[in-house]
Amino acid sequence: MAVATKRTADPATIAQDTVDHVLISWSAQGGLKPLVITRAEGSWLYAGDRRILDFSSGLINVNLGHGHPRVVRAIQEQAERVCYVTPSFGEESRATLARLLAEVTPGDLSKTIFTTGGSEANEHAIKIARLFTKRHKILTQWRSFHGQSQGAMTLGGDNRRWAAEPGITGVVHFLNPDPYRSVFGSDVQKALAHVEEVIWYEGPEYIAAILVEPIPGTSGVLVPPDGYLRGLRALCDRYGILLILDEVMTGFGRTGRWFGADHEGIVPDILTFAKGVTSGYVPLGGAIVGDRIARHFDANVLWVGSTYSGHPLACAAGAATIEAYREDGLVDRSARMGNKLLEELRRVAERHPSVGDVRGRGLFAGIELVKDRGTKEMLERWNGPTSPLANALKSALLQRDVYVFCRWNMLFVAPPLSVSDEELAIGVRAIDEALEIADRYAATGKI
Repeated sequence: MAVATKRTADPATIAQDTVDHVLISWSAQGGLKPLVITRAEGSWLYAGDRRILDFSSGLINVNLGHGHPRVVRAIQEQAERVCYVTPSFGEESRATLARLLAEVTPGDLSKTIFTTGGSEANEHAIKIARLFTKRHKILTQWRSFHGQSQGAMTLGGDNRRWAAEPGITGVVHFLNPDPYRSVFGSDVQKALAHVEEVIWYEGPEYIAAILVEPIPGTSGVLVPPDGYLRGLRALCDRYGILLILDEVMTGFGRTGRWFGADHEGIVPDILTFAKGVTSGYVPLGGAIVGDRIARHFDANVLWVGSTYSGHPLACAAGAATIEAYREDGLVDRSARMGNKLLEELRRVAERHPSVGDVRGRGLFAGIELVKDRGTKEMLERWNGPTSPLANALKSALLQRDVYVFCRWNMLFVAPPLSVSDEELAIGVRAIDEALEIADRYAATGKI
């Protein structure tokens, strides 16, 4: 029997259907004019015949690049075999991915509860921490983002939290060590002393976990000074507190190592992941725990789960993605190309007085824009009510057929780990040109 070929609607119809029937996240809906993407390959998005360089890997999740044949083939083969298996049954793709995760994550992390994304992974992690410790409080950083569900939103510190308040109970925030602008500067001991003081005020016997991103991502690519994560690990050990690392954005080669924890050689008690585990091809996340926590739930009920935990299509994509990272040498490539990216961006920064700082690790870079390099006053206030500068920069880059994720005074430069030298040059050149807008805004207050 002949298989009918699906005819794709024209872009104008797709755009209108989107406006009429799709609610776009984090946006007021009026006046939106979505760009219609018709296909994607490697580092490139296609809007019909137009080719756009994806210089932020979607939302910093398409680590492999688009359309990796190994992952596409794995999804197809899994769909032909079985699309859904109840979480309580065994299933090959689920078991294989869980084993591969135990191989690439730090230390003794060995057993995974799967979710459909990072928000749910962090929700599960704090439930597990509370069940294991029989304590309630969770300490997190102000400059952070851990997801969009009620609990995960409370954990984060940017303005997306405000509309969801009041959130869950027991979450306490502390200040980040941001070498560029925090009160601690690069002084690790002061930053850790601050965390310890918060622990004293809150009562260590009531604190279940400290949860942080190894490098806070959409809060500003805030690379902590060396030794900070080791110091947090030591504080947790001293007070019997669990350490949870949110590696949703930093995991799977993004920072030039498999995970952000690997830069300081630490092992968290719980590690959460999503995004790069499938390179965004199928929604998937999870929380992986070490032996001590895993053994606890041999005799105690694990009160977490969902219908789609360990979905076979997602797990097949995840297993193939990890194998692709290994076979293509993409983790080492991220480190090598990341050094080149930071070098090029810092060279660009010298030409633009609005650039206050360029920072990052691996292919995970941020450009922070300021009114004045001396005072470090933000060119557009973080958590401000509107973002005319970020919108103007994003628009200017798209006009040059380059997509970069922008928020307030930050550009997030995170191309796929497979990015080529030529693609890197194209993206950096477009950023160089677009930063003229920021320079003008800093000088005149006009975009």
